Amino acid sequence: MSITDANPKPLQSLDEWEDFMKERYPESTAAVVKKPSVGTDAEKKKEEFRNYEADARPTVREFYRLNHLHQTHDFVKAKHQEYLGLKRMQMGVWEAAEYLNQLVDDSDPDTDMSQLEHLLQTAEQLRRDGQPRWMILTGFVHDLGKILCLWGEPQWAVVGDTFPTGCAYSDKIVFPKFFEANPDSQNPVYQTRTGVYQEGCGLDNVLMSWGHDEYIYNVCKDYLPIEGLYMLRYHSFYPWHREQQYSHLLDEKDRKNLQWVNAFNPYDLYTKSHTKPDAKALRPFYEELIAEYFPAKIRW
Repeated sequence: MSITDANPKPLQSLDEWEDFMKERYPESTAAVVKKPSVGTDAEKKKEEFRNYEADARPTVREFYRLNHLHQTHDFVKAKHQEYLGLKRMQMGVWEAAEYLNQLVDDSDPDTDMSQLEHLLQTAEQLRRDGQPRWMILTGFVHDLGKILCLWGEPQWAVVGDTFPTGCAYSDKIVFPKFFEANPDSQNPVYQTRTGVYQEGCGLDNVLMSWGHDEYIYNVCKDYLPIEGLYMLRYHSFYPWHREQQYSHLLDEKDRKNLQWVNAFNPYDLYTKSHTKPDAKALRPFYEELIAEYFPAKIRW
């Protein structure tokens, strides 16, 4: 199957993927850096994860099949070339959030929440918890990379758990069997522990699967502190921050900033509700906050 033949919308909405992740990683352990389990606990953990996959909706299974089939090392390189020159448009951060509102989800009859309101939910929870201003702003911008959907990218190239390409796949990645159809699985260079990388090379030197994380990181990398940039770039890298995989690729900077990715994870997954924030009333606060870190217009 070619990329052009792939069904671009197996999910009824992008939230279906996040709903699945909430089931796989319950909120009670969201902020905990887990130690490896041993003995019967490890066996129970594996069984639980197999059940999550078996019970997944057909749409979610199809989404992961397409993601694992098409996210090759060369595909990621091509997307970097296509998007990371940031030559598509110039707009402000609040303007980008309003632009994202074109991404309409008609699949949920219980809410008419706009994309801007979803972003405000995350940011407002960070604000209520007394988190630093840069972290509140990070929460506001973290999903703005989903504008890739508006530029024709299929769901499997926008959302989903991210993972390194160009080296062996961890069996802790969701639905690992689907990687068997990925062309990179037949390339022996890509199927060793380090692959095209070196031990301790650092995640800066690793090509992650393509999606909204990498894109929004590149949009914001000149403006936010490093802690916020790690949150943006790796908030979907569950095999690392929830499964403790790929430690052999990390450098000291990665290990130092893992705590910030873990701190952000509960806000990423568990702040959505049907209670609408008042975007009009909140706009002055966020425009002032945005102006502390960003110029009036930035490149996208």
